[in-house]
Amino acid sequence: MELLEAIRSRRSVKKYDPTHELTDDEVRYIVRCASLAPTSFNMQNWQFVAVRDKAQKEALCKAAWNQEQVKDAALVLVIAGDLKAFEDTSRTLRDAPVELQSMFDGMIKQFYSENESLNLQEACRSVGFAGQNVMLAAREMGYDTCAMIGYDPKGVSGILELPDHLPPLLMITLGRALEPARQRWGLPDLGEVLSLDKFGARGITGPVEG
Repeated sequence: MELLEAIRSRRSVKKYDPTHELTDDEVRYIVRCASLAPTSFNMQNWQFVAVRDKAQKEALCKAAWNQEQVKDAALVLVIAGDLKAFEDTSRTLRDAPVELQSMFDGMIKQFYSENESLNLQEACRSVGFAGQNVMLAAREMGYDTCAMIGYDPKGVSGILELPDHLPPLLMITLGRALEPARQRWGLPDLGEVLSLDKFGARGITGPVEG
């Protein structure tokens, strides 16, 4: 599947075949694709928890206010933001030139160690980029997904035994669709959302799809 077709056909699917299972190789491929997403200073400030166990999915379903896609999907991928990633760069910079390792390590600590708000924002950005890679990789594989924030973070953290510095920022269900997603609605004209050079200067128009 070509990239543009994957982007266009990616939808939020809520009904999955509960009998379908993902292999280790499929999970490995999905997380590899996620891990190629960009992060600031190559911090890789994320952790992935891939849930296939039925009991775990049922527990997550309860923490997600009983949304059935969580228990029926072949995989529930929870992406946590790592709020301590800036503290130790030995893994993420290990392949960088020696002179850059020291420079980047100092810059990372200066940027994030005393700015909790920026650190959390950076984690949200990184998790979002990784999540989009997951959903596009899934479409390439013939699967469907649903990106979710409708869950109790504390409940999810408890079920997955996530430490406090790894908040679960995004949950993605993935599997074989039993029903297609609803038809898209409310797509903008580019003239409604695109400005040229400064906000409000509209010059390019046209539908998003077409």
